[in-house]
Amino acid sequence: MLLLQVVERALLERGFVVVNQAHGLTHDAARYFGLLEIASNNAGAECRYVVGVRNSHDMRFSAGIVAGSQVLVCDNLCFSGEIQLARKHTPRILQDLPRLAGDAVGGLKRYWDQHDLRVERYQYAEISDTQAHDLIVRSVDQGVMANSYIPKVLSEWRHPSHREFEVKNVWSLQNAFTEVFKGRLDLLPDRTRRLHQLLDREVGLN
Repeated sequence: MLLLQVVERALLERGFVVVNQAHGLTHDAARYFGLLEIASNNAGAECRYVVGVRNSHDMRFSAGIVAGSQVLVCDNLCFSGEIQLARKHTPRILQDLPRLAGDAVGGLKRYWDQHDLRVERYQYAEISDTQAHDLIVRSVDQGVMANSYIPKVLSEWRHPSHREFEVKNVWSLQNAFTEVFKGRLDLLPDRTRRLHQLLDREVGLN
């Protein structure tokens, strides 16, 4: 758990306070994902900021941290971008890790600022059922999910589990996806990164 300890220290040194955390391994113990909730002074915010810490021994992905957010009304998670710490597991990584983690943590605010703008644009972008259905199908082409997820996301769009997402906009559509994606933290960063690429184009974000 050296990676986690180094990231926690880097967060503390830059004024971020971790108030909650959760950790998990895949069944074969080859991939680790940790989730750190960051304290916020914004009592009226709809989301809380989180940091994902991930690593793998099967080379599925490199050690890194991921800037994310969690929607308060439903605990849905999404991630905005990953900052890679190291491509390979080498003896020197132990020496370089504190500096690499510090640099990575220093870039989190930029991702969170981008995310705040994204949420605002998604909430103002109203879409019809036809547009939502098209985006759900296109998400398969984008590599967001497999075909088998389409009925689940459609059902969540049409009959949201949370009344806050009954408004027909891109924000509700994103949460239809993330509601269905619950349970696989190790896959979520890549899925939501691709989802944001698709939805950002829909609302005119670069």
